Amino acid sequence: MFDGYNGHKIVDDNVIGYSPLMSPRNLKDRLPLTDRERETVVLGRRYIRDILDGGGRKLLVVGPCSISDPVAARDYAERLRGLAEDVHNSFVTVMRMYGEKPRTSIGWKGLINEPYLDGQENINAGLRIAREMLITNAGMGLPSGTEFLDTFTPQYIGDLTSWAAIGARTTESQQHREMASGLSMTVGFKNGTNGNTDVAVNAVLSARHPHHFFGLDQDGVPSIVATRGNPYTHIVLRGGDGSTNYDRDSVQIAQHMLRRAGLSERLMIDCSHGNSGKDYRQQPVVFEDVIRQIVDGNNGIIGMMLESNLYEGSQKIPEDPGDLRYGVSVTDSCIGWETTANLIRDAHRSLSRRVR
Repeated sequence: MFDGYNGHKIVDDNVIGYSPLMSPRNLKDRLPLTDRERETVVLGRRYIRDILDGGGRKLLVVGPCSISDPVAARDYAERLRGLAEDVHNSFVTVMRMYGEKPRTSIGWKGLINEPYLDGQENINAGLRIAREMLITNAGMGLPSGTEFLDTFTPQYIGDLTSWAAIGARTTESQQHREMASGLSMTVGFKNGTNGNTDVAVNAVLSARHPHHFFGLDQDGVPSIVATRGNPYTHIVLRGGDGSTNYDRDSVQIAQHMLRRAGLSERLMIDCSHGNSGKDYRQQPVVFEDVIRQIVDGNNGIIGMMLESNLYEGSQKIPEDPGDLRYGVSVTDSCIGWETTANLIRDAHRSLSRRVR
């Protein structure tokens, strides 16, 4: 009989500890929504659904690659709110509020995991700060969008989200497709990192069906979640490793794939990532090309995404977070505010002429 197990752990061998995670209900009780904030979320969701149902406006999801500084995020949101009002006849504008950052290998995993950029993970504080920031946006009438990376995150901030993304690394994940089937907002599935669009089409099909899966309820109790399916899902073309798919031919091929699967041909285009060759300076080229396609009659394009910050470029996180440059991305490089505003205003003029 084998007796060599003495002193050897067979559970949690590589776990060094557990810390209590606050429940979603506890966070929401501490940071509840006002009627004004709730209205922003509800109207944002309604306007986006109208676009997917064939409405005339386009969806614009714009903002930092990943949120890292609440002060700079509020500064950006105030500017974007004013711009959104000026172009509201053309665009439903949603601020990109990504609190989780998927990593190819290692690195800063986003504000929810490491809110103080000091190398110390503090998820409870990160969830609180993320919720406070989303409440700020909702209070000023600006809808927010985010990528849900951890499948528990929507229970904490989903009530403040008007649009959600499932990223290229997780579009093929069964857990994320199941989660999306129960979300209360429109969800965009990005094509795979290699440019494969089939996985996003399959994700849309899956998320539109009912599912049962493991999850958390509002009290943080492990539960079996039953969903009815989410009819408001779509794909997002973001290019791949060394390839783009924003051009006219690529968009039409993707739309043909959607029709063949029995889905609406409506899709969104991410102007960064593979479509920009990971060069933020190419985002305007992509954006302007997509606007031309819309003006030329491709009504299946429902909107665009832009990675934008107060100032262009990016920076590494220094040893002392106090040395960070204000309003500059700490993850993917972004276009600056001036470029962003000019692009959106020019697009608004182009779309307005098309309507006439």
